[in-house]
Amino acid sequence: MKSEPLPHSKKARSEIETTVRKEWGRILASLTKTLGDLQLAEDSLQDAVESALQHWGKNGLPNSPPAWLIQTARRKAIDRLRRVKNFSGKEKEITYLMELDALDAAKDHLETSASDIPDKRLEMIFTCCHPSIEEKSRIALTLRTIGGLTTQEIASAFLDKTEAMAARLTRAKKKIALAGIPYEIPKKEILADRLRSVLDVIYLIYNEGYSSSHRDELIRSELCDEALRLSALIASLMQNQTEAQGLHALILLHDSRRPSRLDDTGNFVSLEKQDRSKWNRENIKAGKVILEKVLTKGAIGPYQLQAAISACHAEAEAWFKTDWGQILALYDLLYALEPSPVIRLNQAYALSNHSSCEEALNWLHPLEGELNTYQPFHVAKADFLKRIGKFEEAKQSLLKAISLSTNHQEKQHLVKTLAQLGTH
Repeated sequence: MKSEPLPHSKKARSEIETTVRKEWGRILASLTKTLGDLQLAEDSLQDAVESALQHWGKNGLPNSPPAWLIQTARRKAIDRLRRVKNFSGKEKEITYLMELDALDAAKDHLETSASDIPDKRLEMIFTCCHPSIEEKSRIALTLRTIGGLTTQEIASAFLDKTEAMAARLTRAKKKIALAGIPYEIPKKEILADRLRSVLDVIYLIYNEGYSSSHRDELIRSELCDEALRLSALIASLMQNQTEAQGLHALILLHDSRRPSRLDDTGNFVSLEKQDRSKWNRENIKAGKVILEKVLTKGAIGPYQLQAAISACHAEAEAWFKTDWGQILALYDLLYALEPSPVIRLNQAYALSNHSSCEEALNWLHPLEGELNTYQPFHVAKADFLKRIGKFEEAKQSLLKAISLSTNHQEKQHLVKTLAQLGTH
């Protein structure tokens, strides 16, 4: 049976769009695996969504919206294939799709549950995050195909024009087709390397949400939420991969602080001054449970170590109770695995709080060249200089940080900090 018709209203359209977005990744991945063509799958699914907006608005949601969409999309694909110039070369694909459609009709697709649709999202994620695809395109393609974000929404996240983002996505899909990138989970011998690329893309999505480069918004909640969902998805689909579990734990723990990053007037609040009573305790508990379980497996990786660092912050009842010794030790392990200048900067910050600002400042000198255009480097340097009484030098570092800031709220916070230094 169908549900009651939805009234023609903004609320009805919103309900339909929410349903579509929730199921978009699963349906598109399944269609792509069937059709072997990402562009055809997306175009056909979009056609099906347009039909859904028309039919569901009149007749109500079907018992299984995913099954309705996937069968309708297959029929739309048949229509598209029939219209192409080389129709004769597509007869095999059309026959195959018609057979699938007949099978669906025989078992009444409206009674089919979402769980009956093969979940091919993991294969799709690995395809979108293939190393041969440029990093920005990997992120955009993952948000589009798995997250169901519109091209306009993705363009907004990157501060790009919609037309430019549409062209980027088209190039990426053509790259997949022309290079013959397979829609599959990589073989065991290359899985670890390819998985890291996938995890990095999800974490980049999260970071853009949590500390946005967008001028007017420090926090992009929709991107934070999408990264949380994607990390949960990859963790559930790859339960034996410790780093996939580590990333999900890290995002849960780190994101627990999101409610306290802005005050009631929308101003940025540093970790030191955050109201910890606002932290999401459910996320902290969930992240710690995952972390404690995965650390016992012995295959320690960078995301697990970052999650452990985030757990140290989450466990501290107040800033002055933070276990900086443990955090410093964890950064030492992380730097041994990945000796990058950014991790060295974080090591120095932990050292400054654990024992010595002077020594931490000395650690920054070799990083000056590599991190000269990295805003957090100059923020940290200004903080160290202020704490040892070198106020004029601290002001110069703050001015540099302000010039590199792309976010209005973050810049305003630094301007306020600079004004406070002026009193010394």
